[in-house]
Amino acid sequence: MKILAIESSCDESAVAIFDSEIGIVENLVHSQIDLHALYGGVVPDLASSEHLKKLPALIGEISKSEHFKNIDLIVATSGPGLPNCLAMGVASASALSATLGVQLKGANHLRGHAYSPFIQIHAQDPNNFEENLRPLLPHLGLTVSGGNTILFEIDENKNLKVIAETIDDAAGEALDKGAKLLDMQYPGAPLLEKIAKNGNIDKTLFPYGQNRKIEDDPDFSFSGLKTSLRYHLQKLSPEEIEKEKANICASYQFAVIEQLRRRADYFAKQKQYASIGISGGVSNNATFVSVFEKLAETRKAKFLVAEREHRGDNAAMIAFSAFFAPEALAESQNKTLKIESSRPIA
Repeated sequence: MKILAIESSCDESAVAIFDSEIGIVENLVHSQIDLHALYGGVVPDLASSEHLKKLPALIGEISKSEHFKNIDLIVATSGPGLPNCLAMGVASASALSATLGVQLKGANHLRGHAYSPFIQIHAQDPNNFEENLRPLLPHLGLTVSGGNTILFEIDENKNLKVIAETIDDAAGEALDKGAKLLDMQYPGAPLLEKIAKNGNIDKTLFPYGQNRKIEDDPDFSFSGLKTSLRYHLQKLSPEEIEKEKANICASYQFAVIEQLRRRADYFAKQKQYASIGISGGVSNNATFVSVFEKLAETRKAKFLVAEREHRGDNAAMIAFSAFFAPEALAESQNKTLKIESSRPIA
C-alpha cells in the first residue's frame, strides 16, 4: 500500500510517501522558523500564506519521484492545529485526490507523533512489522512539542488511550517562553538547552509539580513554572542574570523535564509496559532523551524515540499513522475533509 500524506498544522509545510513494503520513501519538509523568528513566534496568517506558496512546490517535486506512481491513499492532517494552516494542507490534498482519482482521508496530528517511534521498527523489517511490534506492546508514550504534552498508552490491540495531558502550556511552549524571559531569540528552547549544559541544577529553584499528588491530579501544568521564572528574574539585576544564566537555564530545564519524568514514572509503576517512548519536537532535547532512556531501563522496558527527522512536524509520521491505525482516519465527504482545529487525539 502506498500512502501520500500532507502536513500543514502549524509552520512546517510537508509532503511524504510511505510504502508498506519499504517504509518512508519520500519525506519533504519546508520549515518557516526563520520567517517567524522575526516576530518572536508563529504568526498564523503568515504561516498559512507560506503554506500556499510552498505546498504546490513540494507536491510538484514529489510528483517527479518514481514512488509517486500508483498511490493508493491520500491523507491530510485535519486537526488539531491552526485552522488556516490546516485548510491549506486539506485543500492541496483535496485537489490532488481529485486529480489522481485517489481516496482522501483525514489524519490526527497527535496520532502521527504518537506512532512515530515505530517508523524505524517497520523500516527494519517491513514484511514482519506486526510480528516485531507485538513484543513492544503495551507501550507507554509521551508526545511533547510546542503545542502539546500528552502521556498515552497503546495496548496489545494497538488501541490508544490518553492517560494525562497538559491543562495549560505545553512543555515545549514553557521552554520557549522561559527562553524569551531570558531575552533569547525564537525558537528559544534549543538555545536554553545549549546554555544549560554549562550550568548547575538547583532542584529547589523552580516547581515541578512535587507538591501535587499524581494519583489525584495526573495532568501536566507548566504555567506556574513560567511565572516562577519571571518572579525570580525580577529579583535579580541584569548583571546577576547574566552571571547566573547557565544555572537558571539548567534549573528551569530540569523543572520541565522532571515533571514529565515523575508523571511518566508514576504510571510506569502501575503497569508493566514492554516499551516506553518519546516523540515530538522536544524529544530533540538530549537531556530529555537521556532521562527517559534511564526511566525505561529502570522499568525494564525497551526505550523508543522517533528518528530525528520524524520528531518535528512532518508528513512521514502522518502517512505512517494512516498505515498503523487506518481505523482512526476521518472519512471525507464529497472529497472534502472537515477541519477540526481542536480535534482530540482519540
